[in-house]
Amino acid sequence: MLLDWITVVLLIGIGLLLIIVELIFVPGTTVVGILGFVLTAIGIWIGYAALGTTIGHVVLATTVLIGALAFFYSFRSDSWSHFALKDQNRGHVNEEFPHVLEVGEIGKTISALRPQGTVLFAERHHEVQTQGEFVAPNTPVRIIRLQQNKIIVEAIS
Repeated sequence: MLLDWITVVLLIGIGLLLIIVELIFVPGTTVVGILGFVLTAIGIWIGYAALGTTIGHVVLATTVLIGALAFFYSFRSDSWSHFALKDQNRGHVNEEFPHVLEVGEIGKTISALRPQGTVLFAERHHEVQTQGEFVAPNTPVRIIRLQQNKIIVEAIS
């Protein structure tokens, strides 16, 4: 009888702990959360099977109550704010010198353009893209279009 109680309490405790780990540390639905749910369900099932229906109801109600209290308390105490991303990245590609480049300007690829990559124009690196074609490194390219923060280039043959 004591071993049944220990088994039920350990299974439910480990299951709830794994569910909490899933919520806090592992984003999305993963094996950790599923394993936690399964262990909790097995613990409740053993509570019904080994300890009787009345004790099984008590175990189920206690498990649901502990889970609900942990969920409610975690949102009420604002403990989730420690895990939330609060900073915003407001930077944009190529916004430093948008007025420096002009259509027709020639540069040299630093990286392969697949179809995006880096090109050197007037001793400055710029992120550019092609119209879908791939361009090898160290290839001369020409600007064919400037759109907001996009620089569209083509290889010079």
